[in-house]
Amino acid sequence: MPKNKKRNTPHRGGSGGGGSGAAAATAATAGGQHRNVQPFSDEDASIETMSHCSGYSDPSSFAEDGMSFQFRFAILGPEVLDEEGTQEDLEYKLKGLIDLTLDKSAKTRQAALEGIKNALASKMLYEFILERRMTLTDSIERCLKKGKSDEQRAAAALASVLCIQLGPGIESEEVLKTLGPILKKIICDGTASIQARQTCATCFGVCCFIATDDITELYSTLQCLENIFTKSYLKEKDANVICSTPNTVLHISSLLAWTLLLTICPINEVKKKLEMHFHKLPSLLSSDDVNMRIAAGESLALLFELARGIESVSPDGQMVEIDFFYEDMESLTQMLRALATDGNKHRAKVDKRKQRSVFRDILRAVEIILVPQSFCCCVGQERDFPTETVKFGPERMYIDCWVKKHTYDTFKEVLGSGMQYHLQSNEFLRNVFELGPPVMVDAATLKTMKISRFERHLYNSAAFKARTKARSKCRDKRADVGEFF
Repeated sequence: MPKNKKRNTPHRGGSGGGGSGAAAATAATAGGQHRNVQPFSDEDASIETMSHCSGYSDPSSFAEDGMSFQFRFAILGPEVLDEEGTQEDLEYKLKGLIDLTLDKSAKTRQAALEGIKNALASKMLYEFILERRMTLTDSIERCLKKGKSDEQRAAAALASVLCIQLGPGIESEEVLKTLGPILKKIICDGTASIQARQTCATCFGVCCFIATDDITELYSTLQCLENIFTKSYLKEKDANVICSTPNTVLHISSLLAWTLLLTICPINEVKKKLEMHFHKLPSLLSSDDVNMRIAAGESLALLFELARGIESVSPDGQMVEIDFFYEDMESLTQMLRALATDGNKHRAKVDKRKQRSVFRDILRAVEIILVPQSFCCCVGQERDFPTETVKFGPERMYIDCWVKKHTYDTFKEVLGSGMQYHLQSNEFLRNVFELGPPVMVDAATLKTMKISRFERHLYNSAAFKARTKARSKCRDKRADVGEFF
């Protein structure tokens, strides 16, 4: 067959090969079936399904816009919304992200959950969340039940921030009532991901701290967390050192959540827990995991502080503070002092520096707490805590006890960089830390107090150069020699 004839022969399953692209497009538009067109993928089908649920005119472009919003939040931070967007824009995008939590793609659901969590951690959206709390709770419940590790972690993190936004009340109680059994099931499930169980343990403790109003439910949560972290206790048949396992991170999160809930327990329950764990908890100080040692030390310091806060009725009817006595005080003090001055070469320098800094404060606190109060009054000694100052806006908060420090660290872990904003605006957190009602600051004053990203970059660069120059001058011997000439 001649080549010119062969060139004009129609290809199998399509239009003529010699026809123009415009003609082929016209034929396809006219209703002719083109077999080379690929069918819709699962993501396209899910997006088409979402168009019927959400009511947006262009769901595919909105999905891209919602996803870019999520990454914009994760990478650029909430300042972009303050400068470029409005409250209406934020709520519009959040509606889309809430719809995307029902998507068939696991990655899309996870990104939507993380986007909502970042938004709620950086803004107070109580009215918006109050209207959609049931929808959000259902989405979180579905992702916790059917999702995998990363999706479960994102859902649990969102549940924590959701309860922080709602604060104590009927709404947060409903959230805990719905999600509590699922979180407990994941925490106790040995086949689930360790990372998912770890995040669920923290979420369970935070949500119970905020929302629980039933004392039996509080005791049940404490027992659930105890069953997890007590598995790290030193057994009689074990060696002197507790070897870390993949479950150690779960035990640390369970211990910290348990300690947080112990701060809101009645005095009688605190006494029971002190008698039960005072002689076993110090064994965790011999763990080869630095984070476990630090968590155990801070929990011990907090328990000692709670023990000294227990009061009883004197014969004349007045409330007096009981002098707490710990029979194995000498060995405990030696162990804390060894950790505060640890110089083992087989441990990383960063871990040793972090451990020594923390345990110096723990040792000082325990030694002062265990001094009888009558002796403190005689010599005029006070039980000083290494006070920390937290600045947020025009206000300052002083962390002057272990209970406040542990509570602050827990919520800071959940909220991240949004902790300062919530300390300014969140009434629940302000009540927890006894900050009073929110301070009203006008927009002009708030804008003058903010430092732009460029100015912050210049400041950090100058400070880094100054530190590097000073360090080099101290280390370089030639600088000292040059001074003699």
